[in-house]
Amino acid sequence: MRVAVVQMRSTADLAANLADARRFVADAASQGAEWIALPECFAYMRREGLPPECAQSLEGEIVSTLREMARAHAVRILGGTFHEAIEGDSRVYNTSVLLGPEGGIEAVYRKIHLFDVDLRASGGGVFTESKTVAPGREVVVARTPIGAVGLSVCYDLRFPELYRAMADQDVRWITVPSAFARETGKDHWEVLLRARAIENQAFVLAPAQWGQHSADRASHGRSLIVDPWGLVLARAPDQPGVAIAECDLEALERVRASLPALEHRRL
Repeated sequence: MRVAVVQMRSTADLAANLADARRFVADAASQGAEWIALPECFAYMRREGLPPECAQSLEGEIVSTLREMARAHAVRILGGTFHEAIEGDSRVYNTSVLLGPEGGIEAVYRKIHLFDVDLRASGGGVFTESKTVAPGREVVVARTPIGAVGLSVCYDLRFPELYRAMADQDVRWITVPSAFARETGKDHWEVLLRARAIENQAFVLAPAQWGQHSADRASHGRSLIVDPWGLVLARAPDQPGVAIAECDLEALERVRASLPALEHRRL
């Protein structure tokens, strides 16, 4: 299966971001991608500390645009994340949506682990996602025609127990749409992604934000597609664009047969 990860430099301009997403999805589809993954906050990247201004429901413009793109190109789309409105709550969910080639929603995941960190010692900023975002509570594994897909988002990557819960549901694919901070990304991003692929013997799709979004927000980028052996199949350069790789599910089965570590677990 040919898959693509989209790297973007989203801003607080919703219309411009959606136009970029349409362009990148069309580009990936023209190169034969059957499944295209967008990054975290692909449609709207707020400035740190400001309330989310584009909170929407699953019936709003952002998900409707994803549906249209999936149908237009007959591709599966991971809708990165968007800020999902919560009735009766000033906070939002940071929500990832998986859509099938006919535009139907296959899964909805709300980010569990929220990014509350102080990176000033390493030259970064202070991030308090929990001020405006409510944590999700469910591990989400979608049953799809291409196999089980486990959904996660960015900071989730640091919590291997989440991915072990996915492995218990026999995932073949793990998605990690992200806007990884520059200060941590340069040392941790690729290492953690490859580790999640190796230990769970699954393909990992990690579309990412890249570059300077605003005066106080920048992302590491380097979107990756990693195979179940931990090899990087595709890596995006330091610019917006698309990275594409062939993912062979038969190769995944060969890895699991030759190194049955998931069957050897004793905890």
